Amino acid sequence: MLKENLIMLRNINGFSQEQIAEKIEISRQAYAKWETGATIPDIEKCRRLADVYGVTIDSLIKTESTDTIGVIPPAPKGKNIWGSVTIGDRGQIVIPKGARDLFGLCGGKRLIILTDEEGIALVPAEKFEENLRKIIQLSEQPGNQNE
Repeated sequence: MLKENLIMLRNINGFSQEQIAEKIEISRQAYAKWETGATIPDIEKCRRLADVYGVTIDSLIKTESTDTIGVIPPAPKGKNIWGSVTIGDRGQIVIPKGARDLFGLCGGKRLIILTDEEGIALVPAEKFEENLRKIIQLSEQPGNQNE
């Protein structure tokens, strides 16, 4: 798990083994051993790796996979990859339990659907509306209006 994630994260970020070793202040050979699974980093080195890659320490050692693309890289801090869902005949999806728990989603909960060219995002309606009110308030403050 760890070795696969280290290889993926290094390649995604375009680092050589030498570059990442310099960033976390170890030898290239020591880092190479982590990628082969011959040794594992101590917790302090894991923290440095997580900081460099912008992920959590926990995500460094976990591996997530899907049936269609295989092992997926760790998500950046504050982001989650919950796997895939299948759309039902009437457009319904089942949101994974971990995501429902994290956002307090239950039957009857309102969600705002946001899109761009690449996909769809679901945002709890009360959070979206709260943020929209803040934006409107900021725009109404003196100095923020075009005269």
